[in-house]
Amino acid sequence: MTTAAPLRPNPGPEPARAGRQPADPPQHAAGGENRRWSLRLPTAWPVTALFVLYPLWWALGLPSFIFAILAVPMAFQLYRRGTVRVPPGFGFWLILLAWVVLSGLMLDITAPNTLTPKGFGRFIGWGIRVLNYTALTVTMLYVLNLSERELPRKRLLKLFGFMAVVTVVGGYVGALFPQLKFVAPLNYLLPAVIAKEPFVYRLMHVEVAQVQEVIAGAASSPRPAAPFEYTNTWGENMAILLIWFIVGWVALARGPRRLLGFLVVAAAVFPIVYSLNRGLWIGLVVGAVYVAVRMALRGRIVVLVGLALATGLAGVAVLASPLGNLINERTANGHSDDIRTTLSNGAVEAANHSPVLGYGGNRALIGSNRSIAIGKSATCKQCGNRELGSNGQLWNLLVGQGWVGALCYSAFFLWCLWRFRHDHTPIGIAGSLVLILMLFFQFLYGALNTTLAYGLISVALLARNDLELRALRREARLAAGQPPTPLALPERRFR
Repeated sequence: MTTAAPLRPNPGPEPARAGRQPADPPQHAAGGENRRWSLRLPTAWPVTALFVLYPLWWALGLPSFIFAILAVPMAFQLYRRGTVRVPPGFGFWLILLAWVVLSGLMLDITAPNTLTPKGFGRFIGWGIRVLNYTALTVTMLYVLNLSERELPRKRLLKLFGFMAVVTVVGGYVGALFPQLKFVAPLNYLLPAVIAKEPFVYRLMHVEVAQVQEVIAGAASSPRPAAPFEYTNTWGENMAILLIWFIVGWVALARGPRRLLGFLVVAAAVFPIVYSLNRGLWIGLVVGAVYVAVRMALRGRIVVLVGLALATGLAGVAVLASPLGNLINERTANGHSDDIRTTLSNGAVEAANHSPVLGYGGNRALIGSNRSIAIGKSATCKQCGNRELGSNGQLWNLLVGQGWVGALCYSAFFLWCLWRFRHDHTPIGIAGSLVLILMLFFQFLYGALNTTLAYGLISVALLARNDLELRALRREARLAAGQPPTPLALPERRFR
């Protein structure tokens, strides 16, 4: 394997070789023989199916399995290509994958202050995690190794943008029709022993929103979740997808397309606020500040002023509307803060007791954040048996794979962030922001599966953009009659 550091562009069609796709056949001149229609799927069809058909996979109950299913043809294509490029810092990611597998040896060990693990469900959960981590890795490598002809970066931006629109629509459905739920068709095909497992049961009983008691003294609040399993997943995915949508439909768009992009961004405000997702709100603020800093460092004062005005006007409009009261009430009611603190402390304690391999997965906490004698009841539905590792990707890794797994996860994204820090194109800035949000959200939300998939695909997109920038620098040096040198020249914006 090779790393992304020595990525080499493909300047033109290559002769067909073993393990590589043949060059495109010559096209007939105008007025010549008609082109033949082919039923052969395009090379990048698994990526298109992953994005465009995701609402269908969600409705069928397949969101936790579709990545593994589509990873099979992806892996087959990678195998046929022979040499496979890998992103920077991939060694950290390989260690994490190995630790996810090896941590299965600890599934029968009891973590401090947790219930003794029982039942076959823990092995099912561990197997699904191994499968999904592997599948998402294959997805990242697959997108990275596709050529610009096979999957143009603009098309990938369109796929991200499509999912952003779907997520906004899902937010409205969840907010306006919170009681809508149904049983996924796949549920009727599963053996009863598997369908009754809590993890599988939750996937098979599809809900468009989670109705929770978030604001004290108020009725239960419907929080959008569609087309994902949980409202927190909806929130972190909304942030990541909206970033790529803005790149494809605002920053790189013109005319009516850009106007439509602004309208979609404006439409996203209602479900974003209505989700009561403080992590999403903070993430968007972090994103705005990061982009402002990048623009200031590049001397893009006009863009910076425009961004500040748009953000200020949007903030005033939201605060002056009924949504402003909702934000104030949610900010004043941190109903989950005590629970998160208890679970975070428990995850650190578990990692300290098993720092190398962890315990293979989440563990049920004895009692609750209030008392070890308190359990779930009709009057206290949020009491008892909280799961260590359920309050964020970082805490999940600490419990499941110990300090080694948690450090490798963060090190991979930090390494990529540092490696692509000089990419000042829209893709470079947006991709770096996604990596920052991946590091931020790990303290609040779990990443498997969709969020981690979008994060790893973003890494692949950054690496491919870096490949193009290297090619442009080399062309500039050759045009100037300079010998090859590692010195960077000013980049051209991606169009």
